[in-house]
Amino acid sequence: VQLQASGGGLVQAGDSLRLSCTAFGRAIGIYFMGWFRQAPGKEREFVAGIDWNADNAFYAEEGRFIISRENAKNTVYLQMNSLKPEDTAVYSCAADFSRPYKTTSYTGAARAADYNYWGRGTLVTVSS
Repeated sequence: VQLQASGGGLVQAGDSLRLSCTAFGRAIGIYFMGWFRQAPGKEREFVAGIDWNADNAFYAEEGRFIISRENAKNTVYLQMNSLKPEDTAVYSCAADFSRPYKTTSYTGAARAADYNYWGRGTLVTVSS
């Protein structure tokens, strides 16, 4: 199973980007998916998570980012708006393939240990 993130790049503050994460080798349609990021010299942190049918989405910060999924394409997206220099990081997607049809709280969505597959990440650099 591979999770392949794409869509990162160098943008200016205030710009938008849409990241994609496509799974190869396993269908994601019944599994919880998340996005995390890690800035240089910092710990990995939760960005957003979405349950299997997109009924529930969780965000570390409300308002600027939107997570969505297109199960038919085995892909999860992260729309990032009004980007700030502090958003600069490697963004990785993750999947919890251990529990189909999982429902959870924000705490569960944000807990990295609950995800058992991780992608390699895509670099987002926001200049001021």
